[in-house]
Amino acid sequence: MRSNATKSGLDQPTTADTVRRRIQSGGERVWRFVDFSGMPFPALAKTLSRLTRTGMIQRLGKGLYYRAKQTAFGPSKPNISKIRSLPVLRKGIYLSGIAAGNLLGFTTQNPAKAEISTDGSSLPRLIVGKETIIHTRRPGAWRNLSQTEAALLDFLRNRGDSSELSAKETKKKLLEHFMAPGLFGKLLKVAESEPPRVRALLGAIGQEIGQPKNKLLALKNSLNQLSRFDFCILTALSYAQEWQAKERNSDEII
Repeated sequence: MRSNATKSGLDQPTTADTVRRRIQSGGERVWRFVDFSGMPFPALAKTLSRLTRTGMIQRLGKGLYYRAKQTAFGPSKPNISKIRSLPVLRKGIYLSGIAAGNLLGFTTQNPAKAEISTDGSSLPRLIVGKETIIHTRRPGAWRNLSQTEAALLDFLRNRGDSSELSAKETKKKLLEHFMAPGLFGKLLKVAESEPPRVRALLGAIGQEIGQPKNKLLALKNSLNQLSRFDFCILTALSYAQEWQAKERNSDEII
């Protein structure tokens, strides 16, 4: 026996019908899974996959689709600037390399290629750019940091090699950053997820800005006392040798 809803012609549309109609009426735009909240995920994913195969939409990346419009020159292309402004699959994205150095004031250069890091294993190229240099698998703890704080850790990871300042000026500016209230303690909380060289640099910086010895003890104990780290330009830190920096010629750190 047919239900009353069926008899009266009030059949509920399927997920596939709803998704198709919404995309058709939405015109040219980018679609994400979150744009169809409340719909059963398996049916949604299956429908989007089917619409991709039929050519109604284009898959840009995981969970990211584009509906083109026809122009005199063929199908329209996605607006990259708009795509890049979208949340990227709940992944943290941070400035790296020269871009991080520029943010911190160590250089006025702008990189020829964008350079970023993420706590994910990858990023969609159509969001961040095909030429972008991507460093993956940064610690998840970085999500608790501001862009400036993450840039400081990146700067330490790269041993200050993006600085165009002298070693003395680099040291001065670096210590100025670390004098910001609460900053050292915040980075100390994520230090255990950083490479040993970064922990050693944090220790040298902490000692120079007068952090209590008990705060630095955990950093010191986390290091293999037989290891030596290349601080490069950051060898100019006053306590670099006490924190296991390799010795460098004085003319290399002027």
